[in-house]
Amino acid sequence: MQLKGERCMKIAIVGFDFPDCALEDSLCRKEGIAIQRFDGKSPEYILKHVHDVDGIISSYGEFTDEVIKALSPRLKVISRTGTGYDEIDVSSATKHGVAVCNVPGYGTEVVSDHAIALALACLRRINEQDAAIRKGQWGYESTRPLGQCKGRVFGVIGMGSIGSAVARKAAGLGFEVACWSRSLPAGSWSRGGYRVVELDELARTCDVISLHTALTEETRHLVDERLISLMRPETVIVNTSRGAVIDTAALARALEEGRLWGAGVDVFETEPIERDNPLLKAPHTVLTPHAAYWSEESGVELRTRACRAAIEVLKGSVPRDCLNPETLKTNSA
Repeated sequence: MQLKGERCMKIAIVGFDFPDCALEDSLCRKEGIAIQRFDGKSPEYILKHVHDVDGIISSYGEFTDEVIKALSPRLKVISRTGTGYDEIDVSSATKHGVAVCNVPGYGTEVVSDHAIALALACLRRINEQDAAIRKGQWGYESTRPLGQCKGRVFGVIGMGSIGSAVARKAAGLGFEVACWSRSLPAGSWSRGGYRVVELDELARTCDVISLHTALTEETRHLVDERLISLMRPETVIVNTSRGAVIDTAALARALEEGRLWGAGVDVFETEPIERDNPLLKAPHTVLTPHAAYWSEESGVELRTRACRAAIEVLKGSVPRDCLNPETLKTNSA
């Protein structure tokens, strides 16, 4: 309950991915916190329009050092409706005592479902067969070769909660599974019992390669021309992580030159996808508009967890997922 004369705390909803803020308004209202929505996401927009806020909930807002400095010292938390946080300068946030929260694992089941769906759609040429039959063409000969799960090796890059779920589901379909992770040594076994190999070996030996790693300076263009050159023409690449983990131009060239079986891509280096993106014209591709994370069920979980994390920081509690928990000591001091 807010006392007379006490300043009302305020959360800004910035660069939001959803049509309304009814869920966030309901959760914040119960805690006596006001919300205000701002649809822009660029640093310039935020600097011009967003002022005097205690917290921020954002989907795609870009929080540079300049933005964070301008919003300090009142700003205490930025909570992102997603797993990735490459739009936020976490080191700057830490320096200014701003907690950065995300929602890891919220979409484990739906993102892993989507990755498997993209892999199967590529192996079975589902979209190409659909397009052919709509043009009055009967038969599957024009879309061959067509593949199956059994007898193929499914490679997973990144063995967090989503990567582990993809491995489990791929194994259940009959794939042999191998994986690579920055935190697991080659020759060991992952949780779940999957063989860990070097990245180059995974590229050389896997028929499907599915990406589930965060975007950092280390992983930017992790799948580049060199790594793609190690892959076989039977390889399918699937990306539901971050667009810039793959060198788009190198991937498109490999598809155009027939050096890959196909690619299922849900995330792009620039979003929304630019009309001159070479993947739009590349053969044997299945493209979706950054939809892997979304189901009606996962959407509610995502928004609820992001909002509650912001509320918890403002109320002096420790949220479930905070990237720089040392700021919480600063905030409570």
